[in-house]
This record gives sequence, structure tokens and C-alpha cells, in this order.
Amino acid sequence: MVTSESTDLNMEHQWLPFTPNRSFKKDPRVFVAAEGMHFTTHDGKQVLDGISSLWCVAAGHNRKPIAEAIKKQLDTLDYATAFQASNDQAFKAAEMIAAMAPGDLNKVLFCNSGSEAADTSLKVALAYHRGRGEGHRNVFIGRERGYHGVGFGGMSVGGIPANRKVYGSALLPRVDHMRFIHDPVNQAYINGVEPVWQEDILLELENRILPLHDPSNVAAVIVEPVAGSAGWYLPPQGYLKRLREICDKHGILLIFDEVITGFGRMGVNFGADYYGVVPDMLNFAKAVTNGVIPLGGVICTDRIYNSMMQAHSGAPEHAIEFFHGYTYSGHPVACAAAIATLDLFRQEQLFQRAGDMGKVLGDALHSGFKGLPNVVGIRALGLAGAVELSPIAGSPGKRAYDIFIECFHNGVLVRPAAENIVVCPPYIVEKEHIDRIVNVVADAIRKNA
Repeated sequence: MVTSESTDLNMEHQWLPFTPNRSFKKDPRVFVAAEGMHFTTHDGKQVLDGISSLWCVAAGHNRKPIAEAIKKQLDTLDYATAFQASNDQAFKAAEMIAAMAPGDLNKVLFCNSGSEAADTSLKVALAYHRGRGEGHRNVFIGRERGYHGVGFGGMSVGGIPANRKVYGSALLPRVDHMRFIHDPVNQAYINGVEPVWQEDILLELENRILPLHDPSNVAAVIVEPVAGSAGWYLPPQGYLKRLREICDKHGILLIFDEVITGFGRMGVNFGADYYGVVPDMLNFAKAVTNGVIPLGGVICTDRIYNSMMQAHSGAPEHAIEFFHGYTYSGHPVACAAAIATLDLFRQEQLFQRAGDMGKVLGDALHSGFKGLPNVVGIRALGLAGAVELSPIAGSPGKRAYDIFIECFHNGVLVRPAAENIVVCPPYIVEKEHIDRIVNVVADAIRKNA
């Protein structure tokens, strides 16, 4: 328990998200400062950030160019409404993001988080089809164990049971899910390559799911290029290209949720670039501001934007084309942070560095974990990886949680995700950081065997 000697924080009033609050109060983990690759805790200990603080802090903590840009913006324009007006930083950030996106993904709708981006993209899909005279297209297809935030739309297309089970009566009714993308028998250990399946797992989409709903009723398919929140599960070789072809065949929009894979985690701008597939919409958040200030968005193709403008060409000029947005859409301070972050990524060539260090991480994970007790799989691609563990009978997730706690007490922050321990460090990571992460996690795996 945190005592008055270690902190003067009253911890009775904050309800922590995605956290076992009862357990936390017995063993609090409170950060009070951060620099580079490390946090400082309330009791003065250093903790190595092995997860980019939930995939966000790609350039490392406390980067001065980002902080200075925020300070300058606060002194210039602190906030301006996003409705019927905008600000210069939002236009500049949108231009930079569109320039980085592949294909004709050129129109940016800003929001504040990945959850909001997911719901925004689903609403765009419905509005787009209605504007084209196909308002009957209102079925969405997600994927088992997919994660698209915690809004009701994102939960509906998401496929993580624990995130859905309490809210079933309020989830969207016309949603289906494709099967998951992991083969635990034949593809348990993957290092820096795309898994090759003998089976075509999209046959179910073509032969069962689409005929069940009729393709003419389907608005969009939404997937993460890599299933990040579930535990860094990699799609089979050719999977996303084939998914693109199926969507094109039936006039279905394809949405990539790149909140995790976007902005360098795969060694390139986006997962779309890595896999050579251009979606109709691309959702982003997290690393776009280095996690410093909330900002998210949806990048749409010119085709979607132009179609929606054309659909209202006969309406009065003062008529709004898309009734959607948030109070903080394109917040000037958040956009200033994004501009500085994207400049920093480019100046320090951090995406290339992520790709290079990803190879180091993948090799270290496989050499350090393979053969340890209860290890049943290891997956690494880009600057991220996961070690999968056999569950404790009757206590799903407990082994990974206990390992996470053990690692934290030994100065390394990793992420428990079901039966996985996920590692996804900032792009500035050095080999000695990776070695320390692997050694601490390996010791914790042995201790919790």
C-alpha cells in the first residue's frame, strides 16, 4: 500500500480503466516522471518502458521539440471551436498526415482517440453508402479478437469477448465477425516474416458470411493489419490483399484500424504500406502525438469525400454534409504536438530505426524465450513481439498478469494481454534495453512456472 511517506496522493477517487482496481490498491504502480526510455515511480524507482506506454510514446519520453511546440501553441492559440471554423494547426497537421498516407487517402477527419476513430469510420461508411443511394448497406464485419476501442460501434465490430459480454443488449445488431488469424499449431513461432498458411481462411467470408447477409447489404469490413491489442497476431501472407479484392468485388468499404500499426511501428509509415494494401479508410491515434496529447482521426479516400460532397450538391450551400464531429476535433494544441512529432520522426529517421531494431527485438525474443516453461509461441514483426504462455487451469490470464507484476517490480514495464506478454518499446530503444527486457521477462517466466 502506498503510504504518506512515499506519496501524498489520495487514491480513493480515481476509478482506473482496464485495471483490477482491488489488486492495484494493494500494490500501486504510480508514475511521477519520465525521460527517454524510463519512468520514475512514486517511490523513486526507475522502470524501463517496454511498451511505449501502450503503443503511444514512439519517440521516447519528454522529447523537447514536442513540448516546446505545445508551449508555443498555448501562448498563441489555446483552443478554437471545430464547428463552423477551424485553426491553422489542424490544416497543417492534416496536410502532413495525408502526405504520409498511401494511395488517395487524402482527407482527414480529426477526433481524439482510437475509439472515436473507429466509431467515426463506421459512421462515414453508413453516410457514404446512403449518399450513393445504397442506404440498405448497414452490415459491418469485424474479426474475432479484433479491437476497435470501447465506443459502442467499436465494441460491436470488435471481437474480444471480455470487452463485449456486459454490453450485449446495446451493441449494433447487424454485425458479423470473420475467424481469427492465428494458427497456434503450425505458426506458433514467427520471427520477422509473414506466416504462410496452406488454408484460405477468407473462404468463410466469401462462402458463408457474405452470402448470409448478402454482399449488397454490407457497408464495411474493419480489421487491424496486425491484431495488436489481442497480443500481436500476424495475418497470413496475402490475407490483406485478398481481403481488399473481396471488398472491391462487392462494393464494400475496407477500413484499416492502424491506431497501433500506424506511424512507424512496422518500420514504414503505416501497416498499409508494409502489406501493400490501400484501404478506403485508415484510423489512427496514439503515436501521432507521441502520446503527449490525445489526437486521433480517420483518413478517407478522395472518392469517399467527393461522393459525399456530390450527394449534397443539390442542397443549399449552408447545409452540413456530414453530421458528425467532436468538441475537440482538430484541437490546435494537439495538432501542434502532431506536427512536432511527425517532424521529429522524419528528422531522426525513427521509422527506419524501428524497422532495424525490430530485427534485434525479434531475434532476442526468440533466443531468450523459446524453450522456457509454459512458453507455447513467440511472434515478432516490426518493432513489437509477444510471447504466448499456456494458461493456468481455471484462471485465464493469471500467468501473464503475474509475470507483468514481477517484471514491474524488477524495473521493466511489459503488457499482459490474455495469455501473452507483449513487448513494443519506443523507436529509440537500444540493444541493451532489449536485452534487459528479455532477461527480466525470462526470469519472471521461470519464477511463475
